[in-house]
Amino acid sequence: MIDSLPRREREIFEILLRLGEASAAEVRRAMNDAPSHSAVRTMLGRLEAKGLLSHRAEEQTYIYKPVPQPAAVRESALHNLVRTFFDGSAASAATALLGLSKKLGPEELDELQRAIDRAKER
Repeated sequence: MIDSLPRREREIFEILLRLGEASAAEVRRAMNDAPSHSAVRTMLGRLEAKGLLSHRAEEQTYIYKPVPQPAAVRESALHNLVRTFFDGSAASAATALLGLSKKLGPEELDELQRAIDRAKER
């Protein structure tokens, strides 16, 4: 879904996913090497035309927010991450993620075990 977006539009979309909602000025401040304010507003308009964002007016400012469900976006991003950095291996990606965690709680360990059990059943 987001893989096909141009780099700057993708950056804006990911910023809005992280922030939940933001004005064009807030999005611009969060960008790396940000383009002009009008360029950011243009890209926000493009993302809205593509159905990825919606906006509401708050006083004289548009506040933008992502339209897709976060779960769908997470899944798309994870597929891209696993394909790009782990040669398509979900097990390698999971192992790397577990290495980042200093200590897992009992609930997290149980959740991981359930996921492993479900994968074995498939």
